Amino acid sequence: MADAKWYIAHTYSGYENKVKTSLEMTVQNRGLEDQILEVAVPTEKAIEVKDGVKKTVERKMFPGYVLVHMDMNDETWYVVRNTRGVTGFVGPGSKPVPLTDAEVKNIGLDRTQGGKPAEIELDFKVGDTVMILEGNWENKSGIVQQINEHKQTVIISIEMFGRETPVELAFTAVKAEKY
Repeated sequence: MADAKWYIAHTYSGYENKVKTSLEMTVQNRGLEDQILEVAVPTEKAIEVKDGVKKTVERKMFPGYVLVHMDMNDETWYVVRNTRGVTGFVGPGSKPVPLTDAEVKNIGLDRTQGGKPAEIELDFKVGDTVMILEGNWENKSGIVQQINEHKQTVIISIEMFGRETPVELAFTAVKAEKY
């Protein structure tokens, strides 16, 4: 147990949670709790803004991968490697390479990391045409000039009095125009 390190197992895309569940059951059935300590599918919260509606979603940090905290030996290697959905370990050839302490800390697997700000995912980008949903310019279209994730605002260029004018609005006040 003193030699337990975090390893990365590659899985079929979309099978991460199935692999985690299956591996945890195998560990319990074979009594390997002292050798395979934890199986993780790290997720992060992200904010999506679609059609002017902001919602928080949880998504996998590493799609196609499962992290396993284990004491690497022939038995544990065999159990993980032969779990349905696992295609192999990350490392050269058949030799798995453990994560470094710094990598473990960055991912948050050391359980000491504080909350990171959520990443924001918008349904528009600079150069896209958006529709204004509220305020003085409701139902007017404009082109996204700048996105400020920190302030959660967007600067769009709208035509006013025959010239292009920049207007700053909240993410939720605009939506991408779909063609």
